Amino acid sequence: MQWGITMEHSIIFDFINSLALQIPGLSKGPLGSANPIVKGMIPSAFGIMSISVGLNLLNALIKRKMVDQEKLKRLLKETRAWQKERMAAFKSKDQAKTDELNKKSAYMNKMNMEVMQMNMRPMMITFLPLILVFYFVLPPLFSYTVAIAPISLNFIPGGFFELTCTAAKVVSQPQICHHVNELYFWAWYFLSSAAFSGIIMRVTKTTMDTS
Repeated sequence: MQWGITMEHSIIFDFINSLALQIPGLSKGPLGSANPIVKGMIPSAFGIMSISVGLNLLNALIKRKMVDQEKLKRLLKETRAWQKERMAAFKSKDQAKTDELNKKSAYMNKMNMEVMQMNMRPMMITFLPLILVFYFVLPPLFSYTVAIAPISLNFIPGGFFELTCTAAKVVSQPQICHHVNELYFWAWYFLSSAAFSGIIMRVTKTTMDTS
């Protein structure tokens, strides 16, 4: 439950979007076009970055409209304080304090669930439109790959969530991957979105920072 509270909602949202793009059967192959409307890596990289910022901003504004930010921060502050106090009691082996704090577990779990529901509400509205944007708007605009990473970003084993082209893909799919470590356009969107989400949340005052 702690993970769901402490991670920024927009990053979770973008990760879910990116996972959805990898589900077999949702597309016939890598997203992108062999003859894109936007030509060249630099215009494509900046174009996708602008789209990711715009969609992040829209998502933040919807969240600000739908979610009571003061209530959300109050719930987060209370649950995080309880979690911090319980961890301190556990580390100090203060069994009496731990038992006392554990009595509030059911109440805190209820608050955690409320926090998650508050964050999920705007996502339920924006998730489907953004998936449609990924499949019907972005692929004709951009090439399969739009940037080159200095290193491989394929950290998850098994080839399920590949962000960059591999040497094998350069050989087997030369029409898509021209060089090793080229970034797929949706991967560049995901990284751009993650990079700017914190700034956008602070500007729109939708951050989950309770300080």
